[in-house]
Amino acid sequence: MMPLCDQATAVRALVESTDPGAVWAVGGPEGPHAGSDGEHTADTAFDVDGLAAVLALWPALGSLVDEGVLSLHTPLAAYGEPAAEGIPAGTTAHHLLTHPGGTAHLTHLTRLVEHLSGSPLADLVTTRVWHPLGMTGTGYTDGTLHAPLADLVRFLCHLLPPADPAAPTGISRTWTTESLRIRTGELTPARGLLWDPAPHGVWTHHAPKDAGPTLWISPRHHRWALLLPTAGRGMSRTAFREAAFTPTAPEREIVV
Repeated sequence: MMPLCDQATAVRALVESTDPGAVWAVGGPEGPHAGSDGEHTADTAFDVDGLAAVLALWPALGSLVDEGVLSLHTPLAAYGEPAAEGIPAGTTAHHLLTHPGGTAHLTHLTRLVEHLSGSPLADLVTTRVWHPLGMTGTGYTDGTLHAPLADLVRFLCHLLPPADPAAPTGISRTWTTESLRIRTGELTPARGLLWDPAPHGVWTHHAPKDAGPTLWISPRHHRWALLLPTAGRGMSRTAFREAAFTPTAPEREIVV
C-alpha cells in the first residue's frame, strides 16, 4: 500500500486538477491524514442522503441482528405482515441487503427496522449510533440526511481497529466484519451487506447517481477515504480510489 504521505499527495493532486471544490478526506483508525482545505466551517452539514443506506439503515439493522431481534436468513413473513408487505414469499433481509434493488429494497428494509424496533429509523440510529459516536451534527432535515465532515470521519474511523469493541454503539465489530465480506457466493455482481467490493481489499458505498458522495473502507490496510464531489463536476470515483489505495510495486507482485 502506498505510504500515507504519497497517498495524500496523489489524492490532492487529482482533486485539484479535476474538482477543486470537492470535500474529501483520507485516513486511518486514529483520524484523518489529509483532506480538503475548503472554505466550509467545521459545522457545515453536507447533503449525504445518497449515503443514508450505509450511514443510517446499515448500522440500525446491525444493532437488531446483534440483539437477536433479526436473523438475516429468516423469511420476513416470520416477523409479521408489515415486514413482508409487497415482497415475494420467502424473501429475507439477506436477499435485500445483497441484491441491487434500488429504493424499493431500502424502503422494505427501513420498514422492517421500524417494525421490529417500534421506532422511526432516524430516532433509532440517532440513539444507538450517531450520538454515541459523537456524530451530533448528523440528522435528517426535511427528509434529507445531512452530516458535517467530522461526523463522517468519526463513522469511518470507528469501522477500523482499534475501535473499542465494547463501545455502546450500534456498529459492532462482528457486524462490520460480516458485512465487509462476499455474501453472494459465485453470483455477480459480488456484494457484501450494503457494501460493494473494490480492488486492493477495499469496500465501497456510493450514492446511486454517478457524481454523488462515496465512502471507501479497507480494514486490511487500516484506511478509509471519502469524497463529496461538487455538483456537476463528475470526478471519477475509480480515479479517486486508485489514488487513495493503489498498492506499492512490491504489493502488486504478491497480489493473486
